Amino acid sequence: MAVPCTGKVDLIHMLRAFEKGADGVYVLGCLEGECRYENGNLRARKRVEKAAEILDKVGIGGERVAMYNLSSSEAPQFVRFATEMTERIRRCGPNPIKLAMKKEAA
Repeated sequence: MAVPCTGKVDLIHMLRAFEKGADGVYVLGCLEGECRYENGNLRARKRVEKAAEILDKVGIGGERVAMYNLSSSEAPQFVRFATEMTERIRRCGPNPIKLAMKKEAA
């Protein structure tokens, strides 16, 4: 999902992705202190932290959601973040909601 600022990424967007079967979600924002919308990336970080807290409470796992900050000129950093998140999700395995949906469909 593309938004003009990570400050527009709401908690419900992240949780809905898991409800629909996503194995993980990560939010990429501008560097802290460099948000053109003042503090959008800081608001996004708080929402990601809240999503992680909720995912832990419901048994999906808060490690499935993360926030990363980088500049648009940092392509190698983006690759590192994407690889890190992919490896993290592989370790977690499939989203338990997705597994439950497959069982119901069978």
